[in-house]
Amino acid sequence: MDKYRIAVASSDGIVVNQHFGRADTFYIYEADEDLNLQLVDTRNVTPVCHTGNHDEEELVTNVKRLADCGYLLVSRIGQGAANVAESEGITPMELPGIITESIEKLIQYIKVQRLFA
Repeated sequence: MDKYRIAVASSDGIVVNQHFGRADTFYIYEADEDLNLQLVDTRNVTPVCHTGNHDEEELVTNVKRLADCGYLLVSRIGQGAANVAESEGITPMELPGIITESIEKLIQYIKVQRLFA
């Protein structure tokens, strides 16, 4: 059974509620298609969005810290950050809400995508 590693931008470890550029903590989960979830790591990063300005070097550094994850769940992400994530093999998804429910939606999405592969 496939396992997925997912980075979640959250201020409290309960809700996907952080914009990628403003997040300082990412919760790393492993999940399988039966929705068995396990929190495996918590990673602190330096927020890259400062009053609308972005530090591109910090943005790349933050994305590389998440490079072992296949998916990134955030409340919002700008196109530039999404492009950097995708270039590292990470699929960014805007799925705000309770973390477990957002991961469930992600797994459902993955299953549907596989039908068309």
